[in-house]
Amino acid sequence: MDLSVESLETPALTKAQLAELLFEQIGLNKRESKDMIDAFFDLIASSLVEGNDVKITGFGNFQIRTKAPRPGRNPRTGEAIPIKARRVVTFHASHKLKEQIQDQAFVPARLLP
Repeated sequence: MDLSVESLETPALTKAQLAELLFEQIGLNKRESKDMIDAFFDLIASSLVEGNDVKITGFGNFQIRTKAPRPGRNPRTGEAIPIKARRVVTFHASHKLKEQIQDQAFVPARLLP
């Protein structure tokens, strides 16, 4: 199945646009499309919140990383401030995705119509 996103108006791909693509190209109704997209992202988010990594074959890995507390500095005042420990999400693209990106010819944004 080939989903085309060439008709998108903005450079960012939104959940609403993904739902529209499901509606147009797969035939789901608009409500089912929106619910499917929301369920997909809710599943990823809840898995990450629980501390589990998310691996999407051919796309990449979302991983939870725990950052230790560290000293920081207010750039305006130069005052030392502590930065608390926190969890962050990192994304690492798969080799397949990296290859697809590299195979595309680079066209600077200023040259696009």
